[in-house]
Amino acid sequence: MTVQVNSVPGANRYEARVDGAARVAGVAEYIRTTTLVAFRHTEVAPEYAGGGVGSALVRSALDETRASGLLVPAACPFFAGWIARHPEYQDLLYQSRSKVSD
Repeated sequence: MTVQVNSVPGANRYEARVDGAARVAGVAEYIRTTTLVAFRHTEVAPEYAGGGVGSALVRSALDETRASGLLVPAACPFFAGWIARHPEYQDLLYQSRSKVSD
């Protein structure tokens, strides 16, 4: 199974397709600012669950984010969990500079 991920800036999302199929197998939706890309929702079609589609989406999106020099707040639980398991991407996590006092 080959997963191809494409950026669709007009729709603010990345789309994954499997083996060149026209049907979208998964999406990662985002909000982009001048400094951040907040991935807000990731969804994989049930028939592709566990097949690496979600990982391909995250990896491609984060590689493009890194190339753009942007950071990622941990907004989407899927992205946050994936980054936690892949330390080589943890440098992309946005860390707030403000501190909350008790």
